[in-house]
Amino acid sequence: MQPPLRNVASSPANPQRLRIATRGSDLALWQARFVAERLDQIAGLTTELVVISTQGDRRQDLALGDPGSIGLFTSEVQQALLQGEADLAVHSLKDLPAQSIPGLQRAAVPQRADPRDFLLIHPQAFAPGAPSLPVKPNSRIGTSAARRKALLLDARPDVEAAPIRGNVPTRLQKLARGDYDAILLAAAGVQRLGLDLSAWECHPLPLQEWPGAPGQGALAVECRSQDRELSQALSAIHLPEVAEQVDLERALLQRLGGGCSLPLGAYAERVDGHMHLWASLGSMAEEPARPLRRAHVQNLKAEALVDAAFQQLRNPEKAG
Repeated sequence: MQPPLRNVASSPANPQRLRIATRGSDLALWQARFVAERLDQIAGLTTELVVISTQGDRRQDLALGDPGSIGLFTSEVQQALLQGEADLAVHSLKDLPAQSIPGLQRAAVPQRADPRDFLLIHPQAFAPGAPSLPVKPNSRIGTSAARRKALLLDARPDVEAAPIRGNVPTRLQKLARGDYDAILLAAAGVQRLGLDLSAWECHPLPLQEWPGAPGQGALAVECRSQDRELSQALSAIHLPEVAEQVDLERALLQRLGGGCSLPLGAYAERVDGHMHLWASLGSMAEEPARPLRRAHVQNLKAEALVDAAFQQLRNPEKAG
């Protein structure tokens, strides 16, 4: 049974229900309902959703890669939590700023979805024999993420990385209209929404060569720092092995001093008992253009793993 849905301005919440703050997009609602169902199944908690409008939803003119874009999809949701309009919040973990917000704590990281990117290609632009990516020469590929743009132009310098905004269904409509030859999307969003991709050529991108945004595919459940009883209850849906992965990815993001606008890809995975960290780093808009930098480190403790990846990305000539 899905939890009730209400807006902040509606009547006060039932005190016996936990109020979950979420954005109002289809994907955000799916994610909040997923957490609500897990809390019901595992901890027997009853919930309702509180929909929060964020600046990122309202302002389609804002470029997602700008430094000012940090917190576009999370700030208002976190403020609702701090102001007592909700008891917990569900975020796409990759949207959270690297620095935590005073008064809030991340109480749970549930099951992670597919962290890869998908390249969805219009059939008329599909070129299976093309180098690196199966798109025709000089294709127009939609992405607004600085990380994806850096990886894309490293793989195929001939293509155009064209800005695109809107939710996942809107972006697919733009591809269908012929506005783009292909678009880049997070696999997790497509899969969670159960979208039919049969009209397109779907090319999954390998994480070792094309690492996702730090925390991509994972969710973060926040509550107020003083709500210790609630934090303990939320631990029922927390998966330490997923938290270990995303914490390494985000530690590298923080080590580089960046937010979600940094053109950083990072993916951590334990293989045969050893933790691996793959990363890529493009040029910032204000920096002189330089080749994409890559890192792969393994079999070290967490802090040393992050430091080694940082050194490879910032000083590749010394690291080599």
